[in-house]
Amino acid sequence: MSVERDMIEKMRKIEALFARAGTEGERMAAESALERMKMRIEACKQADPAVEYKFSLNNTWSRRLLIALLRRYDIEPYRRYRQRRTTVMAKVSRSFVDQTLWPEFTALNEALQAHLDAITSSIISQAIFADSDDVEEVQAIEG
Repeated sequence: MSVERDMIEKMRKIEALFARAGTEGERMAAESALERMKMRIEACKQADPAVEYKFSLNNTWSRRLLIALLRRYDIEPYRRYRQRRTTVMAKVSRSFVDQTLWPEFTALNEALQAHLDAITSSIISQAIFADSDDVEEVQAIEG
């Protein structure tokens, strides 16, 4: 399935911009950059203390992606008793969310949603019916 491979490759490239690299030298540089990022997080904690963030995500895949990103940066996600499963809480500095976490999440989430949409459309058209376009809008009938 070439669409799937393309989307996986696109996601890998996006993540590489933020945390990973291909060659051993690049990988070492990325590890060093990740370590500097963690040191920057610690410095931000001093200057910009962590506050409790509430993220409300409308689908399971976005939620799982955000949880993975938080854990990658050693931030423990949680949910309070009786909160919806779509809610993810985390204590993190505002500057880290604004400058690092949210831009990375947004880029990865867009690629993930496009990938999932492509797969869903392909499965529906191959297994159920080729035309799964949106429905036609009609005028309301008064009566």
